[in-house]
Amino acid sequence: MQVYYGLDQEFNIPNPVITTGSFDGVHVGHKTILNRLRKIAREVEGESVLITFHPHPRTILYPETAGRNLKLINSQREKIKLLKTTKLDHLIIVDFTLEFSKITPADFIRKILVKKLGARKVVVGFNHHFGHNREGDYEHLYELGRYFNFGVEEIPQQDIDNETVSSTKIRKALKEGNIQRANAYLDHHYIIKGTLEKGDRELQDNGFPTLRLPVEEDTKLVPPDGIYAIHVISGHSYYRGMVKIRRPGFTDTEPSGDIDLALHLFEYNNNLAGQQATIYFHKQMRNGAIYANGYDFISELKEAREETEELIY
Repeated sequence: MQVYYGLDQEFNIPNPVITTGSFDGVHVGHKTILNRLRKIAREVEGESVLITFHPHPRTILYPETAGRNLKLINSQREKIKLLKTTKLDHLIIVDFTLEFSKITPADFIRKILVKKLGARKVVVGFNHHFGHNREGDYEHLYELGRYFNFGVEEIPQQDIDNETVSSTKIRKALKEGNIQRANAYLDHHYIIKGTLEKGDRELQDNGFPTLRLPVEEDTKLVPPDGIYAIHVISGHSYYRGMVKIRRPGFTDTEPSGDIDLALHLFEYNNNLAGQQATIYFHKQMRNGAIYANGYDFISELKEAREETEELIY
């Protein structure tokens, strides 16, 4: 997958089949769009293209309301990692600014999709909107597609057990600690990616050697305080274990970078400090109510470890 940062460059993509959107989570609905994108690209001897945005448009357009405390399922690096697994050909990351937000739907189509990229076909999800004040929609695309000679296709909503999948519902599930539901919506494990550091000395002295993983972006959504069954991949190595999440305060509005993530791996490897790693979440084993001092806390950790070790994952 070729990654481009911005539109100020020359693109030479054969018969581009394009979609646009934030694609936070790269969930099952997003994957349906991308699979269709790739299929059409093969049929027209072209290549698939996703135009996405950073930072998230809501944080720029509504900084005091909808975007004020917006938490995202993925950091930018995590999103790129997940998109690579979809076999997308090209990812264009546009710096979303107030100036960019003022581009009209017609200008977005004419200047970017047509003139800049030479779109052969555009694929969008159900009820997709774009351009200034979200004035652009499927009908707008269809009409201008006829004028500029590119095709347009709309993908219907995707359901799991008759429930419509959306990034908003995934965020809600994660905020409730419902990892299994979030994973079902995502069609992959919820992840946190970062660089490992040496862990808590007190936990190590009580038989729980740990590594710490700082959260890379303040907008990253981190599940509520508690203990979670996880596996970790660092390089080519796989480790089963638990992660203890604890916030310095008692709300979910503080910067994610302040949240403490302590990883206890069943096959502990102290040499992992300083290495890149990805945590894959499986299940919440304990909620935040366990946080107490002394022996009871360590006893609770031991019970959680025994239960987690018995899981098949």
